[in-house]
Amino acid sequence: MQLPSTFAGRMEKILGAEYDEFMKSYEQKRLYGLRVNNRKISTEQFLKIAPFHLTRIPWIENGFYYDGEDQPGKHPYYSAGLYYLQEPSAMTPANILPVKPGERVLDLCAAPGGKSTELGVKLKGQGLLVANDISASRAKALLKNIELFGIPNALITSEPPVNLMRYFGAYFDKILIDAPCSGEGMFRKDPSMVKSWEKNGPEFYAKIQREIILQAAAMLKPGGMMLYSTCTFSAEEDEGTIEYLLSEDPSFHVIPVTGRYEGFAPAKPELVGGREEIRGCVRIWPHRMNGEGHFVALLQKDGSGAQEAPKGDSAAHRITEFPELAEFLRPMQTGLDLALLEVRQEKISALPAEMGDLKGLHYLRTGLYLGELKKKRFEPSQAFAMALEKEAFPATISLPADDIRVRKYLKGETIDVSGLPLDPSGSWQMVCVDGYPLGWGKLAGGKLKNKYHPGWRWQS
Repeated sequence: MQLPSTFAGRMEKILGAEYDEFMKSYEQKRLYGLRVNNRKISTEQFLKIAPFHLTRIPWIENGFYYDGEDQPGKHPYYSAGLYYLQEPSAMTPANILPVKPGERVLDLCAAPGGKSTELGVKLKGQGLLVANDISASRAKALLKNIELFGIPNALITSEPPVNLMRYFGAYFDKILIDAPCSGEGMFRKDPSMVKSWEKNGPEFYAKIQREIILQAAAMLKPGGMMLYSTCTFSAEEDEGTIEYLLSEDPSFHVIPVTGRYEGFAPAKPELVGGREEIRGCVRIWPHRMNGEGHFVALLQKDGSGAQEAPKGDSAAHRITEFPELAEFLRPMQTGLDLALLEVRQEKISALPAEMGDLKGLHYLRTGLYLGELKKKRFEPSQAFAMALEKEAFPATISLPADDIRVRKYLKGETIDVSGLPLDPSGSWQMVCVDGYPLGWGKLAGGKLKNKYHPGWRWQS
């Protein structure tokens, strides 16, 4: 791989005697990672059913390397939301941020959702996850991954951070900033990043990062924790951004994370003339660990207390207002909080208890989208199916992963279900693969009319 001479020269100054070993890492094959969705399946149970060649990622409890020839993205288990495909070192930020159920959590630069999905899993359906991306097109991919993972308590927004500050001042318990960066840690994975780096290098992104981190700091409650990360090696973007925050806002201090795994290398504050506490931040080097490269800084804000949630939405509804929905839910045991509902153009969503008045905020989804009212009947959504367990719905069709009908269903085709044990109580059926929900279908004789989300259907 041909690397920019400016980049190579800077890395030689940073790494010294390790430089040659670092450069040799670019001759190695890229690494592939898979992170198990522990909201749907335990890591141990996944290992019993996974048909892939997996090796544990030592510092990620639910993370694995896999062989690129396995193609887990084309397996039905991917469509069941049992895992997320993510570069191994990129799993680190969400793994380190200590999120607890019931907290208010913000993922500020969230698309396509690798870190948000893990944060949502940690919340266990309690509290609130605000997953934001300034790009509306990227936010759509974020929404799909949140829904695929079955996260019921998320608000998906597409706003500049400064706009979020108007709603969420000193509000969040935890904030994750996986900042836009020059992407030096992705050169091996994606060689096209080299051209992007030559166009917009560290100086360009450092200005953006410093603006973002101060805006995020204003949204963190006193006593809260914030994790800042990049996938670049640039000291200007890494240690330099943390030094900038500590200088601008003395209420923050670094929580050391270097000792959590033996391969984590300490940050280098001397590169930016910074303070010693920055050494507690982490650098992941591709010649020291089996990952592409990452910088991670865990910070805490002094003090205690938090701002109250934005004023609640007085227009929230109850299930009893919608008999069609109530009838659909009557035989179910969802385990979901369905106390507050929002209705927009006949589409019904279940709101997290923490949800406030969002007037003027650009968002793609509030809470869990349950489905749509159509001519006095309720039609359940794809997102609703993904948030359920097989046992929650009385009428299910579960097929093994190697059954050809699973792939036909995922392509949007009508499938033959004659001969299967079917629940005759209603026409709606929840379709599962090995007991894990994929979506909905409607019985018509011995056939199942396909209700799999058109935008999610397999193309081949």
